[in-house]
Amino acid sequence: MPAFMFEKISPPAHRAPAATPPKKPRGLISQMIDRFAERRAKRALQGKRATRRDEKPAE
Repeated sequence: MPAFMFEKISPPAHRAPAATPPKKPRGLISQMIDRFAERRAKRALQGKRATRRDEKPAE
C-alpha cells in the first residue's frame, strides 16, 4: 500500500457566456436628441466644406 496518493483534479468545466439582457427600446426623447445631433453634425460638415472651397490654393 502506498504511503501517499495524488488526488486527480479534473479541469474546470467550460461555462457558457452569460446571456445578455435584452436592450430596452430607446425613449422618444433620446431618439429626438439623436436626430438633432445628426442634423447639427451634417450642417457643421457642410460649413467646413464651404470654407475650404472658398479658400484660394496656395501658390
